[in-house]
Amino acid sequence: MPYVNVKITREGATAAQKAEIIKGVTQLLVDVLNKNPATTFVVINEVELEDWGVGGLPTVGYRKSLES
Repeated sequence: MPYVNVKITREGATAAQKAEIIKGVTQLLVDVLNKNPATTFVVINEVELEDWGVGGLPTVGYRKSLES
């Protein structure tokens, strides 16, 4: 009974996009690990940009560093 937690930044992912993520992650577990999709759980959490960091920087700062 796999449980997958997907975290994305809160930037307007639509319900349709989230449904695609759920479908795709479930199918990946079916294909790779032969898991039963009926007992595979996928949860998506949206995180505010100011609560997400990468490379020691908040997301906004990190993205700005890529523009330079």
